[in-house]
Amino acid sequence: MVMRNIVKIDEEKCDGCGQCVNACAEGAIKIIDGKAKLVSEVYCDGLGACIGHCPQDAITIEKREADQFDEEATRAHLSKERNAQTQTDFVCPGTMDKQLREKGKSGNSGTAVVHSQLTHWPVQLKLVSPHAPYFAGADLLLVADCVPFAMGNFHSKFLKEHRIVVGCPKLDNAEFYIEKLVAILKANKLNSLTVIHMEVPCCFGLTHIAREAIVRSEVKMPFEDVTIDLHGNVSKTETIES
Repeated sequence: MVMRNIVKIDEEKCDGCGQCVNACAEGAIKIIDGKAKLVSEVYCDGLGACIGHCPQDAITIEKREADQFDEEATRAHLSKERNAQTQTDFVCPGTMDKQLREKGKSGNSGTAVVHSQLTHWPVQLKLVSPHAPYFAGADLLLVADCVPFAMGNFHSKFLKEHRIVVGCPKLDNAEFYIEKLVAILKANKLNSLTVIHMEVPCCFGLTHIAREAIVRSEVKMPFEDVTIDLHGNVSKTETIES
């Protein structure tokens, strides 16, 4: 062992998003039991390329006794990982992009059953790909995840013929949301953006996220800001200019 720099992962902060895994060119980090973990000291070069990709600030560099970085072992490890990926070609079903129905087709069959107006999957802002084809030219809804529970007619009033991303501005990382929305705005020529949130104070953070993302993306577009009260009614609608 030698005294050297090596990554340290705070599992209390880590939410298992996996961005550090993609950022680590040596394959030293994996998501295990929902948390990022250093799989071997010999694969970590200690340069910390993963740090800037962690939205929870869960990764730091510490200097301690550790096994020496082994470039040859790392190459063998990466080769093995690539071969395993090629053989399985596995994509988590929960995050795989899916178009559920064509835009404009509600799926109503004339019965009393109320059909979903959801046109794609996934919907969590954390999980969607900015380059998913269903975002191109879309009328996009940025929705606080409590809204569809409070509002009984959410699907018919707002979701129909729209794309949607959802999240909680209080419990989740706002900076990560901003950067993800920036990527969506830059990669797609959106037709419109509507932000829908509850009337509780913490929920207005979603408006800030949208405004800041538009500024950073340099995409000039106004958006509709819709406030829902606790009874599920629209209490206010405002057009916010970028």
